[in-house]
Amino acid sequence: MKDTLDHLVVTKASGEKVLFSVGKLRLSLLKSGADEEQADEVLRQLVPELTPGISTKKIYRKAFAILKQISSTAAARYSLKQGIMQLGPSGFPFEKFVAEILRAQGYLTEIGVFIDGHCVRHEIDVLAVKDGKRVMIECKYHNLKRNKSDVKIPMYIHSRFKDVEKVWPSENEFEIRFHEVWVMTNTRFTEDAIRFASCMQMKLVGWDYPHKGGLKDIVDSYRLYPLTTLTTLTKAEKQRLLDQKIVLCSELLHHEELLHRAGLNEERATRVMKEVEDLCNGRYA
Repeated sequence: MKDTLDHLVVTKASGEKVLFSVGKLRLSLLKSGADEEQADEVLRQLVPELTPGISTKKIYRKAFAILKQISSTAAARYSLKQGIMQLGPSGFPFEKFVAEILRAQGYLTEIGVFIDGHCVRHEIDVLAVKDGKRVMIECKYHNLKRNKSDVKIPMYIHSRFKDVEKVWPSENEFEIRFHEVWVMTNTRFTEDAIRFASCMQMKLVGWDYPHKGGLKDIVDSYRLYPLTTLTTLTKAEKQRLLDQKIVLCSELLHHEELLHRAGLNEERATRVMKEVEDLCNGRYA
């Protein structure tokens, strides 16, 4: 299989042409929960359909469709990046998603908090508190993979942080109101953004940044999958649930009535609940 694809050139979302990597695709399938046999079966069916110049987006769609027939749970995990991008168009579902991730790590969180700064009033996307430390978190949601958070974002957020970092009870005294500032995104940061944040001691969390502890790693560790990854729901049904401010699969786990409220009949709701249970409990049937 590898020999037949050694010189296959594919097209990334940016338009860049690169050599196709069977190993990289296979690894992504295994990380989604597919076993060795399932990953090999996906590749066996996929390879004959690959043509020179094919887009990586098309490869993903084909691999996802095959994997979905083999293991819906593995397919849901495989579609995590795309699922997070379907949380839009507003930023609120992503902010709630981030807040839930932090709660799983022991933080107390609030969303959309308004705070008076030294100069102006600010809306904080997520306020998180743990071990006596208060963290200001800005969420940058993108609905396209190619969109990166560039250096202007941490620079702008740092200036807001400095305005709200301290509160002055009197002219000569101040108290620390926020101890840290983080930026969390569902895509990636540019090198300059990372360099600036490091210099200013800001924490960045992106899709795969830092190398250990990026968004994907955290979601997989805590099994906090957005409901938009579910393969048994239609796009319209997912949107109806998002409109109810339901974001996570785990929120459906013991609340099948939410699915009925979104218009699903008993039979369909049962199928969805089976996928939810498998995904939240780490089963890959």
